[in-house]
Amino acid sequence: MTSNRTVSRVGVAAVGAYVGAQVVADITSVKIGTVFGLAVDMGTWIYPITFTLRDVVHKALGRRAARTLVLTAAAVNLAMAAYLQWVARQPSDPSYTLGNEFAAVLGPLWRIAVASILAEIASELLDTEVYHWFVRRVTTRYQWARVALSNAVSVPVDNVVFAVGAFGALPFLKEHPLTLPWASVWSIFVVNLAVKGAVSALSLPLIYLSADRDWQTDPHDA
Repeated sequence: MTSNRTVSRVGVAAVGAYVGAQVVADITSVKIGTVFGLAVDMGTWIYPITFTLRDVVHKALGRRAARTLVLTAAAVNLAMAAYLQWVARQPSDPSYTLGNEFAAVLGPLWRIAVASILAEIASELLDTEVYHWFVRRVTTRYQWARVALSNAVSVPVDNVVFAVGAFGALPFLKEHPLTLPWASVWSIFVVNLAVKGAVSALSLPLIYLSADRDWQTDPHDA
């Protein structure tokens, strides 16, 4: 039988991996690359793993811990974006010749950063509730199924919030340089959804890193 200490260690490791993946995804999302000639933000290749990592934390440490993790990661990403922008705006020492390059690469695009953070909060909290509903109301068997269902619901929500928030012609952002025609936004949505769905599916085995908890008696999951 797996000890509580082992479960806690897995939970802590999943927390660290989750926050790390969130930070890397937010940094790399400022670059728009191509997949088969179609636009995709490059954070899409790592971000979907966070949905399954969130499930591992939920399984090992409970729903309250998972909610706290989501909000904490969002705060970390927001603080990171603000700090990077402050650093980018500081004058470079005369001996340092890469100040402009640093600012161009790591000075965050606030519209993308904010859209990404809002998408993370909305989708990951939704993932928490769907996952919890499944184990409390449906079954505690078929652990892959609880992850697959929660990811299937939350990934599209994340995708639409990000695509519309970052690139959509919203009434107050029509003149923003990142605003794209709705056809282009739809293309980004479709490609990102396909990539996120594939990466999310590949990450499903991570849920078996931790032993399951007693969902019916744990007061922290009521």
